[in-house]
Amino acid sequence: MTPGGQRAGRIVGLIHTAPDNAVRFDALVRERLPDAEQLHVVDAWLLDEAVRHRVDGRHDERIAAHVEHLTERGAAAILVTCSSIGEVGDRVALDARVPVLRVDRPMARRAAALAKAGGGRITALATLASTLEPTTRLLTDEAGSGIEVAGRIVEGAIQARHVGDTATFDRLIGEAVDAALADGAVIVLAQATMANALGGDDRGGCVLSSPASAADALAEAADA
Repeated sequence: MTPGGQRAGRIVGLIHTAPDNAVRFDALVRERLPDAEQLHVVDAWLLDEAVRHRVDGRHDERIAAHVEHLTERGAAAILVTCSSIGEVGDRVALDARVPVLRVDRPMARRAAALAKAGGGRITALATLASTLEPTTRLLTDEAGSGIEVAGRIVEGAIQARHVGDTATFDRLIGEAVDAALADGAVIVLAQATMANALGGDDRGGCVLSSPASAADALAEAADA
């Protein structure tokens, strides 16, 4: 054990579909597991194909191969950081030798708890339909009966991101958040890349993003 009570020499694995997520999660995991080695796999094909042709068995095969590779390298737990392929992570986890976590499940559980304690409504915001569909299914599953789950695409945001206009991307998401809050719902940002739009402002705890809670879950699984 290290002086801070954490075990040294741990290895964690992360599977991304975008290079900027590797940077984002590297920093978050380092805060929680400063002595751990991080192994990052970036596979843009996974998201590209999900957007163009939907998720299919090829995604399962590819994620399973990445999980096996990371496991062989010594990863004690693995996080899939793309919500569009979160359901693939769930399926692969069933046969994996180490915990395989999906990035949005801790966020979804928190959203369900808030909705049950409050107005009974959750609105998921996304910039891609490929993300919105699995996220709303996850939220519905976590929330159970009696909670209304809705989903909205933030129009124009993904186009701004594709041309590198992060200011417009963040502004459009912020405007969508404000509009959804006016309806009294708990707001979920379906994609990790949307978290920066809040600028650290969670709008009173009713707006949730996935990166920090997912990093917490990965650290917990690695310590188990």
